[in-house]
Amino acid sequence: MALTPLDIYNKEFSRGFRGYDMDDVDEFMDHLAKDYELLLKENKELEEKISGLEDRLSHFNNIEDSLSKSIIVAQETAEEVKTNARKEAQLIIKEAEKNADRIINEALVKAREITYEIEELKKRASVYRTRFRALLEAQLEMLNQHDWDELANASDNGKNLLDEE
Repeated sequence: MALTPLDIYNKEFSRGFRGYDMDDVDEFMDHLAKDYELLLKENKELEEKISGLEDRLSHFNNIEDSLSKSIIVAQETAEEVKTNARKEAQLIIKEAEKNADRIINEALVKAREITYEIEELKKRASVYRTRFRALLEAQLEMLNQHDWDELANASDNGKNLLDEE
């Protein structure tokens, strides 16, 4: 059991022959009791301070744990966001590739149709030119025939007959 200042104050020594001077012993004991009381008081204050600091340390440890957990959750969330963003980007790319393939296929079909139409128009133009040339040649041939000369002579003879009358 620890000594208290009251134990020191109340301590009685047995008296012996030629013992210590009682006043010196009492004075020393008083001084010792006061110092001991101050030490106990300081010790109590330090224990209270330690208790307060331990409470603060516990509080800060809790905050540290919370922050650590929050950081872990934030990192996991960031990874999830990255993963989801990658997946979404891949889906967008696949969709864009599908659309590009569709557009290319449609363009190829349209280009084939246009090429076919151009070939058809060239054939028609060639046929038209051939027919038109044939028509023109036939017309020129008709103009070059001597029947026109006879017709012109007959027309002149008809005029002369009309003039004579």
